[in-house]
Amino acid sequence: MDLKQRLLTPHLDEAAVEVAGLGTVTVRALNRWELLAAGKTEKQGVAAMERAILAFAMVDPTMTEDEVGQWQKAAPPGEIQPVLARVNELSGIGQSAAKEAYKSVPDESRS
Repeated sequence: MDLKQRLLTPHLDEAAVEVAGLGTVTVRALNRWELLAAGKTEKQGVAAMERAILAFAMVDPTMTEDEVGQWQKAAPPGEIQPVLARVNELSGIGQSAAKEAYKSVPDESRS
């Protein structure tokens, strides 16, 4: 496989995360496009950004944004945070990095 093909083929790390008392989920790193898309939800609030990030990152089980929203409503405080933290770690970002990455891209790239 040549360099161009390697660049264009998804190559995102995955990891298992234990959800206390419930089981193990598998998540993956966000790609650049997903990070920017999640950053666009900032105006809708932190909960919306969390839903977008997790909907992109959940591998097993897969979850839509609506399903992540249901999980947010059902989960005790702190249950989702370790999952989100692992996604951020895999993606090489800090807690506010989605917002900062979005801001770092010129406006013409945000369409």
